Amino acid sequence: MTSEPTSTPQRTNLSPHLRNVSPTPATATTHRTFEMRFTSTARGARLARRLAAARLDDWGVPYGTDAHDAIVLITAELAANAAVHGHVPDRDFHLRLHLYADARTTTVRVEVTDTRAERVPPRPAAVAAPAPGTTETGRGLLLIAALATHWDWHPRADGPGKTVWAVYEVECDA
Repeated sequence: MTSEPTSTPQRTNLSPHLRNVSPTPATATTHRTFEMRFTSTARGARLARRLAAARLDDWGVPYGTDAHDAIVLITAELAANAAVHGHVPDRDFHLRLHLYADARTTTVRVEVTDTRAERVPPRPAAVAAPAPGTTETGRGLLLIAALATHWDWHPRADGPGKTVWAVYEVECDA
């Protein structure tokens, strides 16, 4: 399932290790989108991570690079949060990856939508590390905040729930 992007992500400077992502002509752009629904379970979250990793490699963000590893970790954390905190019985979560590349930058936006409206994450400015020794969970959004250029969430437009999104951007070699 594919669709066109609905917003333009923000940019930052990060070191690239990408192959075949930037279009050849200096004025051309590349758009690629992957969307799929997964069961709101640990197995669904693992499958979302694995398919995102394979899709990124197919798109020219190769396995073993900093960009690939960061985007896959962001996807894994968002999918795990949807399975754990956004779980509603008999409802799936939706993953959407969108890659946009031009001659200067490659941007990947990861969106995970679930149907649980009453449990929302804190806003990015409110994310703080849990006190040492208090919990073994609660660090996923800290990882996302550390790796992503930007992240946030918004209410789901077409029903109950929310979409949590993160943008990762790489400056291309000149």
